[in-house]
Amino acid sequence: MEGSRSGPFGEPSNPSFIDTLRHQAPHLLPHRDLSPGGEPPAAPHGTTVLALRYRDGVVMAGDRQATEGFQVASRRMDKIFKADDLSGVGIAGVAGPAMEMARLFQTELEHYEKVEGDSLSLEGKANKLSQMLRMNLPAAMQGLVVVPLFAGFDERAGLGRIFKYDVTGGKYEDTDYYAQGSGGKDARDSLKKRWRRDMTREEALRAAVEALLDAADEDVGTGGPDLVRGIFPTVKTITRSGFAEVPDEEIRRAVEALLGERATDTGAPR
Repeated sequence: MEGSRSGPFGEPSNPSFIDTLRHQAPHLLPHRDLSPGGEPPAAPHGTTVLALRYRDGVVMAGDRQATEGFQVASRRMDKIFKADDLSGVGIAGVAGPAMEMARLFQTELEHYEKVEGDSLSLEGKANKLSQMLRMNLPAAMQGLVVVPLFAGFDERAGLGRIFKYDVTGGKYEDTDYYAQGSGGKDARDSLKKRWRRDMTREEALRAAVEALLDAADEDVGTGGPDLVRGIFPTVKTITRSGFAEVPDEEIRRAVEALLGERATDTGAPR
C-alpha cells in the first residue's frame, strides 16, 4: 500500500512535498501573516501571461514588465516557468509570492515523481496548483494576490490543455486559449480574432506575440517589446517532445514583422 513505503529514516513516504514540510519543517513554508487590517508591503506586480493551443501542443507567453505602483520595477521579468518536462505555469499578481509559488510547485512535482516512481497526470498537476492557491488565500485577502495560468501536454489525451484559476483556488479548463493579468482582457480579445484550430507553430507564435502587443497598447501595466534594449516577450512551447524556449531572435522577427505591417497599414492609429 502507498502508506507502507518508508523514507530514508523509517518514516512513511509522503508523495506531497508540501505536506512533508508542513509536518516536519513548517517554518520553511511560505508565510504571509499580516496584522489584521494591515497594509500589504509595496511589491512588484507581474502583468500579462497567456496560453493557446496549436497543432502540436501549447504556446505560453508573457510580457517582461513588472510594475510597482506607477513605476516600472523590472523590464526583464520572466513570467513563464517550467513546471516539469510537459507543463508550465505563467504567473500574474504580486511578483515575489508568485515566483515562490511557481518554484515550490516545481519541487512538489519532482518530489511526487521521486516518491511514487511516476509523474502525475496533467489534471493531477492542475489540482496540485489549485491546492497551493488555496493555501495562499489568507494572504490574497490582504492584497498579496497570485493568479497563475497552467498549461501542458496531456500524454493520455494526446493534446495540449490550458487551466485558469481564481484567487480562491478554483480551477477551470479553457480548451482553446486564455490570458491572465492586467492586460488579460485585451490579450483575450486579440486571441479571439486570431486563434483557429490546428494552427502551426509559426501561426501560434505570431498570434501570441500579437496578443501581447495589443495588450501593451491598451494596458499601462503590460510592457511592449523594446527594440533598443533587445527586450522581447517570453515565449515557450510545450509538446510531446517537452518544454522548450523560443529563441529571442525568432521572437524579434515576429515582432518586427507585426510592427512593420502596422506601420504600413493606413488604417492603423497614428
